[in-house]
Amino acid sequence: MDDAGPATGTVLPGPARPGADDLVQLIDSHGVRHPHAHYDALVADIDGPALQKLYEDMVVVRRIDAEATALQRQGELALWPPLLGQEAAQIGSGRALRSDDFVFSSYRENAVAYCRGVDLSDILRVWRGNASSGWDPYTINMATPQVIIGAQTLHATGYAMGIINDGDDAVAVAYFGDGATSQGDVNESMVFAASYQAPVIFFCQNNHWAISEPVGLQAHVPIARRAPGFGIPSVRVDGNDVLACLAVTREALARARSGGGPTFIEAVTYRMGPHTTADDPTRYRDANELEDWAARDPLARLAALLDSLGLLEAEYTDSVKATADAVAAELRQGCLSMPEPAPSDVFKHVYSTPNSWLDRQQDHYERYLASFAQAPQEGPR
Repeated sequence: MDDAGPATGTVLPGPARPGADDLVQLIDSHGVRHPHAHYDALVADIDGPALQKLYEDMVVVRRIDAEATALQRQGELALWPPLLGQEAAQIGSGRALRSDDFVFSSYRENAVAYCRGVDLSDILRVWRGNASSGWDPYTINMATPQVIIGAQTLHATGYAMGIINDGDDAVAVAYFGDGATSQGDVNESMVFAASYQAPVIFFCQNNHWAISEPVGLQAHVPIARRAPGFGIPSVRVDGNDVLACLAVTREALARARSGGGPTFIEAVTYRMGPHTTADDPTRYRDANELEDWAARDPLARLAALLDSLGLLEAEYTDSVKATADAVAAELRQGCLSMPEPAPSDVFKHVYSTPNSWLDRQQDHYERYLASFAQAPQEGPR
């Protein structure tokens, strides 16, 4: 069976188990659907139309990503963290969640935000310098993006401990990357999650690069092996297989809801774009590696499966493209309609009380900006 890394075909005949290195995969990179003795039952309801909806979701979020990247290049956003290549991991897991589950994400989970119903403009708001940082977390049960690497795992674990106290069966989900697993916050979170059997899912998208640091330098064994050391069951899944990501997330959710505690999911995927629009991955990443992973593109494999099922007709693909284009147009309009933040706003909310040192800096900066308006304008030559 083709896969996103070392695998041995149909694996994990039971629930997620400690030390499992094999990848769970239901759709290979050629779009071939492989039966699985355990996980097929978890996606038995995913028929042709449901597969088409997952494909549409991935096409739309990739289009959102491309449009946001273009907006940043045009000076409308300060920065943008592309998710190119990680659509299946985010859509598959995101569509498994209930509305009362609470998501704690990093800065790259824009597809999960789309699944949660975040307004398109709100997805961009933080990257345009808006002081409110995005959206009201409690209206959609998703925290605003966490830029401090791994800190959201602490929040997710604490929230999950609160779920126990409330007697609810909701689940907290923390999304993070392979680089975050080297942070103390992530490891401390797993200590508490295991000790309290908190209903939390640690969803690690192993995209192979922590900015310019390859995963092989951070982990000499599969990342999923770390969790059993804390007493947390783990599973590795082909992160470019949307159906497999949906299946393993559903299993982890069911475990948490039934009092089985946390689960660690390692979704093995690849960051096909830069870390952010300020990054140049050609300085540290081999082009052959990118080409190899491009052949495992999550959208292409699901399209191949749909085609084999006779579900990729022109009328459908044209409709999906039209939807994606409309969403992109709405995203652009929403971005351009946002007021531009005043440059001096960067000095607000730095200290709770007035600070003469900061006041002097602000005064100097405002005089610097004013000098441009006072400078004589050079006429045509």
